[in-house]
Amino acid sequence: MSSPRTRVYLTATAAAAVLAVGAAVGFAHGRDPDSAGQWVAPSAAASLPASPSVAAKVPVAVKAPAGLPVIKYSDGPTGLPADPEQNSTVAPTQGLHPTKKVALYDAPGGKPRAFLPPEISGLRTVVPVVAEDRGWVAVLVPSVNRRIGWVPPGDYQTETLRDQLIVQVSQHTLSWLRDGQEQKRWTVATGAKQTPTPIGRTFVMGTTPMRGDIYLGIRALVLGSIPEEPEKMASAFQLAHTGIHAWYKDSVFGHSVSNGCIRMPGPAQKKLVAEIPAGTTITILA
Repeated sequence: MSSPRTRVYLTATAAAAVLAVGAAVGFAHGRDPDSAGQWVAPSAAASLPASPSVAAKVPVAVKAPAGLPVIKYSDGPTGLPADPEQNSTVAPTQGLHPTKKVALYDAPGGKPRAFLPPEISGLRTVVPVVAEDRGWVAVLVPSVNRRIGWVPPGDYQTETLRDQLIVQVSQHTLSWLRDGQEQKRWTVATGAKQTPTPIGRTFVMGTTPMRGDIYLGIRALVLGSIPEEPEKMASAFQLAHTGIHAWYKDSVFGHSVSNGCIRMPGPAQKKLVAEIPAGTTITILA
């Protein structure tokens, strides 16, 4: 269930029409379209590289201090490493759900940087697992762009991920894949030059309600990414997340006109909301 504290990018003129919500896709480059323009997905195993040494000792996790910052919807972590494969279109097959807040480290056996809670602003936390090393796993991190965090063995559950979204900004297309096979492809609208859609790999955090005729009354998919340059956003959206939502004017599709969100036709948006679970990766390519 979504929280009234979540918010996705919306037009400034429509802010009053939106449900007030608080300052609210692994590793080798797998994009290889065939002659029909379909995505050719490498084997799922490629998304989780094998540990360098199976017999290697599991790095000890330094105890995280009680005062370590907890990731919030409007407050992302610092000190975590960049996603080394931010443009990868190899779909992760596992998601991690923390059963209680778990520390994210900057490397296996490294320094703890932030706590990842079981829920963020009313959205159940499921983050894609994009690598593993000697018992530790790396996950994509919410509320910050193109960052990973390392989690030691411990208090989390894993869930199977079957879906993947790929956006090509230059072509204004969004593709939905399941088990490596393209299900649908749509023409969409993306961020304007001044407020671009963040490039790179992120994931779906969940859904949030949208009110107002311009959104066709359809829920939006909330992504883990945030504005690249918040100061260029209307104040109402500076602490927002990127979203995928319906739009009432077909004329915008195929153009770069939004505040960073991805706008879709209503029927397409309904399909995604019905089919795409939390933890699904989305790779946004220039």
